[in-house]
Amino acid sequence: MHFKNIKAIIRKQLKTYYRNWKRLTKKEKKSVAKKVLDEVVKGYDFNKEIKTAKDELLGIEGQLPSPGIINLDEMDRFIDSHENDILFKLNRKSRHPLYIKDEELRFIDNLLDDRIINKLLSYDGYSPGMRDVFPCNFLRAELLKAIKYPEISYRKYCGDDKSYKGHKENSGYIGMENKQNRAFIGLPLNKKRMISHVQMSQFRSSLSFTQLVNLTVYILYHFKGCGLLDESIVHCVDSTELPVECQTLLATLNIDGKKIRIYDDIDCDCGKRRTKRDKSIYVIGYRLHTLTAINAKTGQSFPLISLLAPANHHDSHFLKYLVRFGKAIGLELKLITADEAYHDNDDVLYSENGVHLIKPPSSKVTLPENVDSETLQVMLDDLCEIPMDYVGIEERGHEFKCGAEFGQCYRAAICPKYRHIPIDNGCFQRIAYGSELVSKALDIRKNGERPFNLLKKRDGLEPVRVRSQQGLVVRATFTTIATLLLEMADTRRKKKVKQEQMDLLEAVGF
Repeated sequence: MHFKNIKAIIRKQLKTYYRNWKRLTKKEKKSVAKKVLDEVVKGYDFNKEIKTAKDELLGIEGQLPSPGIINLDEMDRFIDSHENDILFKLNRKSRHPLYIKDEELRFIDNLLDDRIINKLLSYDGYSPGMRDVFPCNFLRAELLKAIKYPEISYRKYCGDDKSYKGHKENSGYIGMENKQNRAFIGLPLNKKRMISHVQMSQFRSSLSFTQLVNLTVYILYHFKGCGLLDESIVHCVDSTELPVECQTLLATLNIDGKKIRIYDDIDCDCGKRRTKRDKSIYVIGYRLHTLTAINAKTGQSFPLISLLAPANHHDSHFLKYLVRFGKAIGLELKLITADEAYHDNDDVLYSENGVHLIKPPSSKVTLPENVDSETLQVMLDDLCEIPMDYVGIEERGHEFKCGAEFGQCYRAAICPKYRHIPIDNGCFQRIAYGSELVSKALDIRKNGERPFNLLKKRDGLEPVRVRSQQGLVVRATFTTIATLLLEMADTRRKKKVKQEQMDLLEAVGF
């Protein structure tokens, strides 16, 4: 843990004393990084107890629930109070819905309330009367890019790329001739008012984590209203790599077999990648840890909330943070399924949050004595030949009682007839492995990978085009919102072909 503490101290010092870090040259950054690294290690006491908060060690101290976060119930009351406000109704801005022909954009345009968005993204000193472009316009521009143009750069999208000759007067995708896009964003159709990539960058950097969460809750409020978060939902936790390209290693030091690395992006780090045949086993960047909703009836899965952490931390650290995060915004979390990397060894998930975790047994945990490795049948001791019956779970762990019928066991008079097996990270988790419920939960967990494919491939989260953790958190939030909006619009899901149509296709030779 000392190497993590040292990295946290270095990260904090660089951010505190070198606020112009991005403006330094590569040579200057290497000199500063080496100097700070040497000074911190030289004055570090390895015998002293680590008092740094765990969220700081994990690099997610800026992504924790804060008092300003609105949960789903509060969002319901917030929207209701504003919709019934007379002044709020009078301030409704006129739009140009007739120019929005695209089915997806028309659905999203009708769903989003610009007044609510401006209220959620406002700040102290915010004055709408002094603005030509409102927060809702910037948000709509971000969503339009994520939904329709995820593969292009912001410069080309805004028309700031001088090498781009695709549109008249280099106007990008939101120029005067693109009336549908301008109408969706809320730009005037009769004025040459544009949004530059610099303005969009400033908008992203101005957003606090609390504002991003409240914006996500606003979309989840509509998502729940569409019936997509009903009682058949099972939640899943998983992660994916988000490599950050063009990172220069500025300084490195080996301590107790662990390497401390400092890159251009102070927050990112090097970690092991999940096995992929065509890529290196290491990745420089971040891991996106996401809480996903899976519909047990249809198998459809949707991303809900995420935490972004350096790539060198193990997945298991982030499970409890995601659960607390989900509870803070009002999600009904009862059952979470995950892969082997996650665990609840200290029983925090259930004791503090009432959430059950179902995961494959850890290969590092051995079976208790007198438990059959194939059937998982429990015997009392070495002399017992009759499997015990499962009673339930209590403070001491899983309780089993003698399964012998009257007169069947010759040791009945001296047998205690009860046995307790402590909760572990193997086959005897809080919900014991091998039951029908566990099998179904582990089977449906495979659907939890779908949201990452949508976020990265369809909605443009990969490749990463930002060079800071805060910028990537904002992009990940916008991409998640775009994914949820497209799921509500239901325009890109493959429609099932009716059996009559299948028979007809087979008859004609297809």
